[in-house]
Amino acid sequence: MQVFYTEKAAKQLAALPKLIQKRIAQKMRFYVSQNNLLKFAEKLTDYYEGEYRFRIGDYRVIFDVDKDKIIILKIGHRKDVYI
Repeated sequence: MQVFYTEKAAKQLAALPKLIQKRIAQKMRFYVSQNNLLKFAEKLTDYYEGEYRFRIGDYRVIFDVDKDKIIILKIGHRKDVYI
């Protein structure tokens, strides 16, 4: 699987502290290396922002899956990401 970041998600990731950026990147590499990465994801009930999310500590990664691509739509702290 390939991971693609929207421009918005890339800016959100760049605005986070370096330690959090590293943790998110490390977890994303782990998820992508799995045969069924959706077993680690939770399907969102409101598809306004995206279809799935990963929980990485206090941060959430909102994404969609399109065949063999993961499209990261939004990255943020859990208190802010769903707004």
